[in-house]
Amino acid sequence: MALEPAILNAIASPRRQEILRLIWREEQTAGFIHRAMPDVTFGAVSLQLKGLLDAGLVEARAENRNRFYRAKREALGPMAEMLESMWDDALWKLKLAAELEQSRRGPKQQRKKKRK
Repeated sequence: MALEPAILNAIASPRRQEILRLIWREEQTAGFIHRAMPDVTFGAVSLQLKGLLDAGLVEARAENRNRFYRAKREALGPMAEMLESMWDDALWKLKLAAELEQSRRGPKQQRKKKRK
């Protein structure tokens, strides 16, 4: 099964991979996803979710004022198993943290200096 270019494009982004991980096993609100990614604006999270929706990797449902998102594992075919094994790997978590920091926009967070 060959994956569509739109799907490959969607999962190439570290941010989108992190969103997929967050909604892989249970649906979550956009607010939950945003809180899990504090260095990204809500608008940026919404754009990433739209990209995943357009690629057919996520489904959304509205309930009152919230939208709930869930990953569509079947849309990824054999890539789903590969993503799951990556997410369980400690080295991948470190790689993701580095990629997310590298792609972060805006001022870098200042480290507190230790007083002597």
